[in-house]
Amino acid sequence: MLRLQGRFGAFINNRWLVFVAAMWIQSCAGIGYLFGSISPVIKSSLNYNQRQIARLGVAKDLGDSVGFLAGSLCEILPIWGALLVGALQNFVGYGWVWVIVTHRVPTLPLWAMCILIFVGTNGETYFNTAALVSCVQNFPKSRGPVVGILKGFAGLGGAILTQIYAMINAPDHAALIFMVAVGPSMVIITLMFIVRPVGGHRQIRPSDTSSFTFIYSVCLILAAYLMGVMLLEDLVDLNHTVITLFTVILFLLLFFPIVIPVLLSFFSESRPPAEDSLLLEPHRQEPGRSDQDINEVILSEVEDEKSKEVDLLPALERRKRIAQLQAKLFHAAAEGAVRVKRRKGPHRGEDFTLMQALIKADLWLIFFSLLLGSGSGLTVIDNLGQMSQSLGYDNTHIFVSMISIWNFLGRIGGGYFSEIIVRDYAYPRPVAMAVAQVIMAVGHFFFAMGWPGAMHTGTLLIGLGYGAHWAIVPAAASELFGLKKFGALYNFLTLANPAGSLIFSGVIASSIYDREAEKQAHLHHRQHQNSRSMLTRMLDVALAVEEPHKCEGAICFFLTSMIMSGLCIVAVVLSMILVYRTKIVYANLYGKYRT
Repeated sequence: MLRLQGRFGAFINNRWLVFVAAMWIQSCAGIGYLFGSISPVIKSSLNYNQRQIARLGVAKDLGDSVGFLAGSLCEILPIWGALLVGALQNFVGYGWVWVIVTHRVPTLPLWAMCILIFVGTNGETYFNTAALVSCVQNFPKSRGPVVGILKGFAGLGGAILTQIYAMINAPDHAALIFMVAVGPSMVIITLMFIVRPVGGHRQIRPSDTSSFTFIYSVCLILAAYLMGVMLLEDLVDLNHTVITLFTVILFLLLFFPIVIPVLLSFFSESRPPAEDSLLLEPHRQEPGRSDQDINEVILSEVEDEKSKEVDLLPALERRKRIAQLQAKLFHAAAEGAVRVKRRKGPHRGEDFTLMQALIKADLWLIFFSLLLGSGSGLTVIDNLGQMSQSLGYDNTHIFVSMISIWNFLGRIGGGYFSEIIVRDYAYPRPVAMAVAQVIMAVGHFFFAMGWPGAMHTGTLLIGLGYGAHWAIVPAAASELFGLKKFGALYNFLTLANPAGSLIFSGVIASSIYDREAEKQAHLHHRQHQNSRSMLTRMLDVALAVEEPHKCEGAICFFLTSMIMSGLCIVAVVLSMILVYRTKIVYANLYGKYRT
């Protein structure tokens, strides 16, 4: 009985249980992706026009990206407290929208509806921050895979919730808003005491490789399954029993990763505490932890005194030379031969506050590279319907579904391959971001050309590249600026996404599209002017005023796509500058794995 209790205690405190629970929480963090499904209900129920719906969309984007409060609360409150705040925001925001849409309470003005949408969507920033902070601290040596998998599940959240709603088959379309308000909040409250940084071992264990391989396999199967289900439901009229069966299989796939902590806790040999403490000893100075007292000062002095040739030596020889120099400095400092100077701030790889990081060029290189790369990708996602219509596709939903799957696979793949780069080659992780931006530049070029099949190819490339950003950037930020204030740093970097979308979609893409549509409308009227009567011309003018112009052909987004392709190349340059600046940091952090 005591042994069983010990096993159960090990299960509750297993970092893999925390990781799996965080995956389930992230599955509820894709609320913003459902706005396109709930906005028609709001529009018809409250008699809004498209401009008013667009304002609600802006409030949704801001709520999805402004996470300063979430990052700050994760440093003050326990993780469960931050998750509870997010669940309450989600429930109050979208719950109030539901009672307004169903006319259970008086209708509020548009600005109040924007606040409710902002509050409800902002809840997912707490889910994101709590899950990432907990799991990155629990897996500091596997940040790429952990961040990629968690962000991937956030991208799939909309598809998962949509499938659940299809199973419910409610005649009232407003039920989707009710499900968005209640469903994620229930899941978060159920799991909020499980997701947290846990004590014990945090280094790599032999079982980690097989465990991550299993998780990756489940992710690939889940992506393929959702793609197949969405295509089948879109092309074939399925009965409710089949849809229910599909949803049950989806739940089984989501629950399947729980076998990892179960096997590790109940069916594997437990390691004695003494052996765990011995294993922990060489790794107490994790990347992102500052040394204390005189050790901190001496190590800082070593960085200043060593020559550049030392950094070019093999890892084993480099550590020997640094150890010799450190010993000399200790001896000289003890005899008073040298006076060791105090550092004014942390070095790369140590713990930064947000204010300390804001004066570093590395942070701004990441921010603007992310703004150009991720912002251009979000512009495509926001305009995918118009882009496909301009190229003659009637069914635009298939491209929206496809890019969500490619986005998911991009996040999984970005974390996986960037981890290979840092662990096997001790090379800076941002080089993977540069590769993703090259892929996106090619995708934008395909959209610009409008060749046959360009929509499918461009959707694939943009989805993969955009998703990869959100696996690579959080991991790189935690490596360069530490884990202590990771929540605040991460939420600052996410501001690049709406900033890029506002510039590229709200200014560039919309202006160019309207200009080309107006050109085509004028050309159309000029061609038919001589063959029409005066009454018909007057009707054409009236219709042109009342209805928005539509653009047809590759020319509609040609210039926009070429601009974004060029900006992705600029982002590649910024990423490679960051790679050059951080080579030594990654050699010190990961060089030991190559010996």
